[in-house]
Amino acid sequence: MGEKADAFLILPGGFGTLEELFEVLAWSTLKLHSKPIVLLNTAKFWDGMLAFLDYCIAEGVLTQPRRDLLLVADTVDEAIRLCLG
Repeated sequence: MGEKADAFLILPGGFGTLEELFEVLAWSTLKLHSKPIVLLNTAKFWDGMLAFLDYCIAEGVLTQPRRDLLLVADTVDEAIRLCLG
């Protein structure tokens, strides 16, 4: 599925969604793909996780460029625009 995708659009979800999100982020950091990774942050669903990632950056666990791989959209229209590049 990852090979055939043009982009990765992540909707609010549970453990499986989180696993797939971090997998495509890891693939991107390993240069296995350069496709957009877009979070649809409906009703601020992902705000807590984004704050956690920013905390990881502040603590030196993640670097800023890796965090920048994750695009965030508040609306469906914005998410589609980001997926299309």
